[in-house]
Amino acid sequence: MSADIEQAVLLAAGRGTRLGGLTHDIPKPLLEVGGRPIIFRILEGLAGAGVRDVTVITGHLADVLEGALGDGGRWGLAVRCVRQERLDGTATATALARPFLRDSPFFVGWGDIVVDAANYARVIEGAGTTGAAIAVNEVDDPWAGAAAYVDATMRVLRVVEKPPKGMSTTRWNNAGLAVLPPAIWAEVDRLEPSMRGEYELPRAIAALVDSGHAVVAVPVEGPWFDIGTPENLEGARRYFGS
Repeated sequence: MSADIEQAVLLAAGRGTRLGGLTHDIPKPLLEVGGRPIIFRILEGLAGAGVRDVTVITGHLADVLEGALGDGGRWGLAVRCVRQERLDGTATATALARPFLRDSPFFVGWGDIVVDAANYARVIEGAGTTGAAIAVNEVDDPWAGAAAYVDATMRVLRVVEKPPKGMSTTRWNNAGLAVLPPAIWAEVDRLEPSMRGEYELPRAIAALVDSGHAVVAVPVEGPWFDIGTPENLEGARRYFGS
């Protein structure tokens, strides 16, 4: 299977409530890290990895974000924006891009995850044999995200969304970058709402793994920042020299 992934979906609809006033007038993906907006960094990384077509799912302050992105020409990309009118989860957000995707694997990522640009190509290349890969980062306890259990070859054995604190026996956390095959749509269609009332993409990925589809785990190289709090934003800005 080819590792050439030319289409991507970026999830950028959220309010960023934990960031307080920082996202009152600015969508979270437009907060600057290293002198440029987070989502610009992501688009640059995707373009460098061979992606050519990106669907951005917008929501909070959609008009501001859409105006900043334009048609994607500055990155050599074709960028379209689709609005998630009801913020009911990342799985339903991803599905909004489905009409624009070919029947082939595609990249999907969160619009508030900051990593070194080389990781986009690493995840895409990691999906080369199976058409499915997730980036993982090592943490003390993956209770705040999704615990990823892997075998000696880094094939994903299972994914546990929001495990109880202190109960995981893996240090791998789902890092929010993935390549997913068309088979993911059947799992998205079968999803039930979570305890938060949302349809969550990591649960669909977990179901894909449980169905027997081979999914490869690709460790993130360098730092990993989830820009969900002012502290994480400041950490990313310190690292990338803002």
